[in-house]
Amino acid sequence: MTQVLIVVESIGSAETTTIVSALERAISVGSGAGLETTDVKVISASDLSVDAGIVGVHLLCPLTLSVPEKLVFPGQTLYTVCRDVAGLRKQLEAWQYITGDGTFWLPIVLTAKGALYGEVIGSAQGADLVNAASASGYIQPVHLSDYQRQPLYALGQRLLRSLNASPAVYLIQFGWQDGAVCFDRLFPFPAAPAIASLKVQTPDLFACHWACLTGQPLLDLTIS
Repeated sequence: MTQVLIVVESIGSAETTTIVSALERAISVGSGAGLETTDVKVISASDLSVDAGIVGVHLLCPLTLSVPEKLVFPGQTLYTVCRDVAGLRKQLEAWQYITGDGTFWLPIVLTAKGALYGEVIGSAQGADLVNAASASGYIQPVHLSDYQRQPLYALGQRLLRSLNASPAVYLIQFGWQDGAVCFDRLFPFPAAPAIASLKVQTPDLFACHWACLTGQPLLDLTIS
């Protein structure tokens, strides 16, 4: 039996409940497809820092960057880099990218065989999305032209390669400044904006994340 430990920022919020339920559903479906039976436990990051010894016997699945800095797990280095938003922005500035705040997210599903790019997610609070607000506060897809997509894909490919990223779902938060991509930050897991993919993208980003973590094949992402 595989023991899965889902780590969240805090337990109890509606947003966290939705995220955890989506991942638990993905794990359950994966187990039903012939994978090894799983036992899932949800823990807050603060409780994990007290009981870090539990990690050794679990498949760790953090859905927050607030994991203890001294916690040893496969994504430790990557999470440390992503947590240092200012440092990561400096790296992108050295690559001649603009950096700053953004209200869009590019999902990248990094499989063992390569990257699949999801449709961009936007904040339902944005002026151009106000008429399409969703209950979660996020909406997918935000339609972009090929001219807008290609620089985003190039950024994602270069960034994940530079970080030696392992299979998982990543969200690049970004904006636009004078028509150019403005990098904000990187999430190495399906953060809150991924909620927009539920009932919209097949498979949704939480199912994609679990498939990546367990080596299941993913061939395509479709929008209903």
